[in-house]
Amino acid sequence: MIEVEGLINLLKKNKCDFFSGVPDSVLKHFSSSLKNNKKHIIATNEGAAVSIGIGQYLSTKKVPVIYMQNSGLSNALNPLISIAHKKVYSIPLILVIGWRGSPSLKDEPQHNVKGKITRELLRLLGIKFTILRSKPDLKKFDKQIKLAKKNKSIVACLIENKVLAKKAKIKPKRDFYSLEKELFLKTLLQNLSNKTKVISSTGYNSRELMYLRKKFQIKKGKDFYMVGGMGHTSSVALGYSMNNKNDTVCIDGDGSFLMHLGSIKSAGTFAGKNYKYILLNNNTHDSVGGQVTYANKINLEKLSKSLGFKKYYCIKNSKNLKKNILNFLLSKKLSFMEVKIANSKTKNLPRPKDLIKIKNQFMN
Repeated sequence: MIEVEGLINLLKKNKCDFFSGVPDSVLKHFSSSLKNNKKHIIATNEGAAVSIGIGQYLSTKKVPVIYMQNSGLSNALNPLISIAHKKVYSIPLILVIGWRGSPSLKDEPQHNVKGKITRELLRLLGIKFTILRSKPDLKKFDKQIKLAKKNKSIVACLIENKVLAKKAKIKPKRDFYSLEKELFLKTLLQNLSNKTKVISSTGYNSRELMYLRKKFQIKKGKDFYMVGGMGHTSSVALGYSMNNKNDTVCIDGDGSFLMHLGSIKSAGTFAGKNYKYILLNNNTHDSVGGQVTYANKINLEKLSKSLGFKKYYCIKNSKNLKKNILNFLLSKKLSFMEVKIANSKTKNLPRPKDLIKIKNQFMN
């Protein structure tokens, strides 16, 4: 294992003091250690993080550090290739990448696919990298950082799950709101029509839906769990709803909502009244460490209506919960519902396993 403080100190010794990225479960100790750093920006997506870093370099001539999960490397490809690449503007960057699906570790199907090709992607990009597993690997990475600064190139480190350790205890995640997530989701599922289709975002949202269906034997409606593709839930739901007369309920999280915010405009423009968008807003990246999303600063009523939604609903507590949910579900206009909700309290949530079976059941 490697102490996260050792990695951060190595970066700072190389005068790399600006950080931007998207929270990741593998790197949660890394990002939590940057919580009080004034030169740290949690970006909405990985491409944005790279772009912010590019701007920082142009301003300060200092090499920025960009962190992400390897699944998010795809989001970062455009600015990495078309701006920062050695043969374009030759802008040095340090990428700290959480390596889910590493071939040496057992992981979920969606992570295994990306994990297997992560090293090859970096090689195709011409990005030299070090796999960090122990302290001696930090010395190798140090040499690569120095070469990156000298040659104005991009370098990366790959970090597998449970490699990074932290000396200090992690503070409990903060709840910005009080409504219990399990109560809301249970009530929602119990009041769906039998023909309703639910498409839910990656992370705890899909896992909790699956857990609650089994726990309370709720069979109304059918679910499609977005085990990956963060930020694309609203688009998948839009595509499905356009060829199906029955209600399509999209359950999204605030981190996913912000990652590809423009997709909500497409829904507001092209979706019909059968498209029901629910934003579970806990103002945190709940499943990867509880980092703040700052979604609580957005006036979602004004935003949703400006993007084309005709009705806005907001649930803040359990008062008249069933009635408020039914009003939303029975609405005959394109509707957006914000649910101000506490972080998930359910421990050891199950993960979807037989993904082909889930797909086939959803499509039947």
